[in-house]
Amino acid sequence: MPDKDNWLDYDVEEMVAGDKDALWHHLKPHKCFETQEQMIIVEGKGLLVKDIRGRQYLDATSGGVWSVMVGYGRDSIAQAVCDQLKKMPYFTGVFGNIPAIKFAKKLLEKLPNHHKVYFSNSGSEANEKAFKIIRQASHIDPARKGKYKIMYRDRDYHGTTIGAMSATGQAQRKENFGPFVEGFVEFPHCTCYRCPYDKTYGNCDIECARKVEEIILKEGAHTIGGMIVEPITAGGGILIPVKEYYPILQRICRKYNIWMIMDEVVCGFGRTGTFWGHQHYEVDPEIITMAKGLASSYGALSATVVKQEVYDAFLNDPSDPGTRLNYFRDISTYGGCTAALTAALESTRIIEDENLLDNSVKVGAYLNEQLEKLRKYDIVGDVRGKGLFAGIEFVRDKTTKEPISENQMAQLMGNVMAQNVIVGRTNSSFHGLNNIMNFAPCLIITKEQADTIVAAVATAIEKTFK
Repeated sequence: MPDKDNWLDYDVEEMVAGDKDALWHHLKPHKCFETQEQMIIVEGKGLLVKDIRGRQYLDATSGGVWSVMVGYGRDSIAQAVCDQLKKMPYFTGVFGNIPAIKFAKKLLEKLPNHHKVYFSNSGSEANEKAFKIIRQASHIDPARKGKYKIMYRDRDYHGTTIGAMSATGQAQRKENFGPFVEGFVEFPHCTCYRCPYDKTYGNCDIECARKVEEIILKEGAHTIGGMIVEPITAGGGILIPVKEYYPILQRICRKYNIWMIMDEVVCGFGRTGTFWGHQHYEVDPEIITMAKGLASSYGALSATVVKQEVYDAFLNDPSDPGTRLNYFRDISTYGGCTAALTAALESTRIIEDENLLDNSVKVGAYLNEQLEKLRKYDIVGDVRGKGLFAGIEFVRDKTTKEPISENQMAQLMGNVMAQNVIVGRTNSSFHGLNNIMNFAPCLIITKEQADTIVAAVATAIEKTFK
């Protein structure tokens, strides 16, 4: 009988060659890898990751896309997943399974104003479900007839599918992927640092929010069914709305019977210091989407959570020929994977039992305080953050706010990496505004690790702009 394969075993040079020959990486121009070796991450513990050459890095990005909330190497998650896989790995979400039921109940404990949970496998898909809910309701609900359009905000990101990208306010991300889906309507972003109306907070009447009503009336309120927003704009530059912003948006939405979709894919599960990003504001969305931190990326999982009124629009009589198709006719193959749901249960338990929300608040405040000190450099135009989510915007001139060049930004990122620290950035998202470095470390970060991150950025600034 042949020996069992050890899938953890590998030959370094074989893997390096295989990476070059076989993999098509995400968001990377591959021409450079004809002459350069791509980084291959092979293991992690806590906030530390190691590459295939044995180099160790402090990861300030929670896996690159802000999703490993409880850190690497959690044995309890691995063990829980293993036990569940042995018992029942999968069955379609057409039926129930125990981890799905348990985790749905846990989510609704965290969202007491919401009532039903639909599981799928990615943030893009969670948002697609929300869009399909809006679209189908515009056909089957008499109170919502014709309300098929969905509003989205400039600079927000909602996913990589054509539908989700149609609702994304990032021009470079969308370039060459059109034509996009009809019926998506953009409205202005809400960053005070680059106010779309050249106003100053305190003397602006929150025009970025009030402008939305004008756009609704221009489009026709009878055609608008939904509005999707991130609580804090993530990939668009860590843009934090002022406290008045969402109450104004919600009043407008309620006035015109528009369902608000809150995209918590990045901000959920403690990233901003509250369990949900929208808890920083007086706002109560009808639909909430989530992914990334849902299972701390120990499994692929997302969810679309709705209020009872949304769910009730799809309660049809299957014996009635006229309405028999009026249930939500949607399916997600991997929404039935019990491993990811079990990982989500255990990851959420860790967040609760280890008081990681408190750590997000306390160490997040400390991290932001230390980042603020970087304003002493001429090229640091703005520093903004909430909890363990922060960004620095780099500019040539603090008065004009002219961004640094893409080449300078790339050099700066490389010089941070040279300090064995991994940070993130806006990358191929905006024309001329890919100048924001971002930080989203795992919720278990210490103050000492925060100091390491800030010191690496300071060293990189001095090296890049000496």
